[in-house]
Amino acid sequence: MNIHQQKILILDFGSQYTQLIARRVREAGVYCEIHHWSCPQEDFDAFAPQGVILSGSPESANLVDSPSVPDHILRSKLPILGICYGMQTLAEQLGGKVEGSHKSEFGYARVEILGVDSLLSGLEHEIVDNERQYQDVWMSHGDKVTELPSGFKLMASTDSCPIAGFADEARHFYGVQFHPEVTHTVQGRAMLNRFVLDICKASPDWI
Repeated sequence: MNIHQQKILILDFGSQYTQLIARRVREAGVYCEIHHWSCPQEDFDAFAPQGVILSGSPESANLVDSPSVPDHILRSKLPILGICYGMQTLAEQLGGKVEGSHKSEFGYARVEILGVDSLLSGLEHEIVDNERQYQDVWMSHGDKVTELPSGFKLMASTDSCPIAGFADEARHFYGVQFHPEVTHTVQGRAMLNRFVLDICKASPDWI
């Protein structure tokens, strides 16, 4: 058995947490590698991942020369999870809108889970009035998505960040404004495990 056959690609946009994303994927028993966000077609094809995770970044996704996901990866039909900046560039590239926030958000946040989706559904940390579902998460961002791309549905929200998560289930594209890779996000590990193991269908063969 080739323990490197099941793989996740992490595109690094310069986040301080990128190595932690990789650690969480490997803790799920799946091999992964971190590549520069510009990852050429030949490198992508040679690596042949089961899915792609987009890291955060100190950059702003709504600038002309912002780092972006290569078109060949968006066309690959693989599941994609965008985290923080990764969510923002995914939104911007697919026709949504990203704007600078009046107030940067750093630290604990309480995000409401909306509707049913493959990534967050059932991972609530708290249920209020037997209906409203919440997760305790960690935010670290200045910009935010203000308009959903076509085909996406709202997945999570906070008072200061109305679009805190979105999903296009048909293409298995997901984005979260918070950081599931840090321990402050209570269900973060379960969320990444769900993306890697269930949505990407990667087998936990790597030790």
